Formats: sequence, structure tokens, C-alpha cells
Amino acid sequence: MKTVDGLLIKALGGFYYVEAEDNIIYECKARGSFRRQKLSPYVGDRVTISIPDDGYCAIESIAERKNSLIRPPLANIDTLFIVASTTEPEPNMLVIDKMTAAAVSKEIEPVIVISKTDLSGAEKLKEIYAKTGFKLIECSKENNDGAEEIKSMLGGKISAFTGNSGVGKSTILNAILPELELETGDISRKLGRGRHTTRHTELYKICGGYIADTPGFSTVDIERYELIRKEDLPNCFPEFEPYICNCKFTSCAHIKEKGCGVLEALNKSKISQSRHNSYVMMYDEVKDIKDWMNKS
Repeated sequence: MKTVDGLLIKALGGFYYVEAEDNIIYECKARGSFRRQKLSPYVGDRVTISIPDDGYCAIESIAERKNSLIRPPLANIDTLFIVASTTEPEPNMLVIDKMTAAAVSKEIEPVIVISKTDLSGAEKLKEIYAKTGFKLIECSKENNDGAEEIKSMLGGKISAFTGNSGVGKSTILNAILPELELETGDISRKLGRGRHTTRHTELYKICGGYIADTPGFSTVDIERYELIRKEDLPNCFPEFEPYICNCKFTSCAHIKEKGCGVLEALNKSKISQSRHNSYVMMYDEVKDIKDWMNKS
């Protein structure tokens, strides 16, 4: 029996698929010891597997992760592409801001991909996020510039795509890598959203890196699994950073306090009102949650 190192690229039905350094993909089971440790292998994990003469290969160990998401289970992400459409469905700023905050808290680079710019202009979204420092990429079915820009950012990285149903994640992924032929869902005009059509998380090799479509990564999952402590939340809004030092009190929550540098910057339009509204709503959601209650 020999052991090899590799990257876990797919988890499906209790089986794990590991791409080894020799580019061979091995179907594996996980050792029972992981269950006793309450540790599950995640797509994106660097692992060591054993290859027996007969029987199933097995994941023997998991290398230390630099970050991870609980749902969907995904590890070692470098970039999170957050897809938001200009219309059909209308952009939900709170959803976008929760996803960017979750990324920043995990030291993942958030990139906002604005889709369907052929149907409606992106000016509103660009104005809101201009001061955040986040990279924005515009995409449309009629123009491949956005897809090419995304491809240029993938080399040597593990990247994930997320966003509400119907915003065009699969369409963008198909433009980047047509051979994926991911199923795309029709928009339900009655509900104003689309069917979620991706059923498992899998890494796809492209441009010297890997990309993952992330089923089930919704606002509900963020609220349940990726809660950010109220003390850490301001740091997840990068545009607040230059002004926090101007707050009169170190305990300032940046909500309504007198002498708050963030509120002063907001009043001078140096911070987007929409972004601050999201911050206040997120703060209110976690202000009474104790550390032991946080499931993340």
C-alpha cells in the first residue's frame, strides 16, 4: 500500500474524489477516525490518501486549512465571486453585503460580478460599491469581456462562485469553460427568482486554478453558519477602516453614537448609505448572540 498527496475536488454520496499530484483522480472513503474527531473532509482540502492493492482508497489525513465554509463545505478558498444581477432578479444589497462580509471575515477576496448588464445598467451597484475597495466585474451574454477578466484571476487559486438563484452563475461559468455544460434554470417570473440547478460542490480545473460552483450557499446559510461577532463586524466593511480611528469611544458600535467617525464619514457621503444600512441590520442580528451560541 502506498500513500499520495492530493486535492479533494468532489464529494458526492459519501465518496470523495481526490486529484493526486500525478493528475490521477482517486475515488476514496474517509477514515472513521474523522467522524470521531467531528471532522469532515471538505472540497478544497489538501489530503493524504492511501492506495491499497485492493478495496477502496482512503483519506488518511487532512492538511491544516487556511479557511473554510461550513455550508457548502468548502476549504482553502482564495477568491469568492459574488454574482449579482442588475435585474430579474433585482439585486439584494443585504445579501451581497452579507456575502462580502463573510468572505472578508475568512480572509477570502470577494469579487462582485454584476451580471445581465445587457438587460439593465450597472450604475446603481457600481455607485454603492465604489468605495469598498472590492473588485467589480460586469458581465453580459452579449459581451465576453467579463468572462475573460474572471479567467485572468483564476490562475493558481481556488475560487468559488455564489449568489442568489437566477442571477446567472451557471451562465457565467459556461462562458468561462463551455465544456462544463452546466444546467441553467429558467427565471420564474411569478416568484422573481430562478430554480437552483447545481446539486453538489465540485472543483473544475481551469487556467491553472480551480473553480467551484456552490449549491446551497444562501443568505439563510450565512445567517446560520457564518455569523460574525459584533466586535469583528466593522472590520468586514473595509471602507469603515479609515474612519474608525476618529471615533470618540473605542467601544463605538457605529450605529448612532455621538462622536462616531464612521457616521461622520457617512454624512459626508464617504461611505454608502446602503452599505451602512446593511451593517446596522447585520449588527442587530448578532448583538445579543453569545460566543457559545455561534454555530460557525
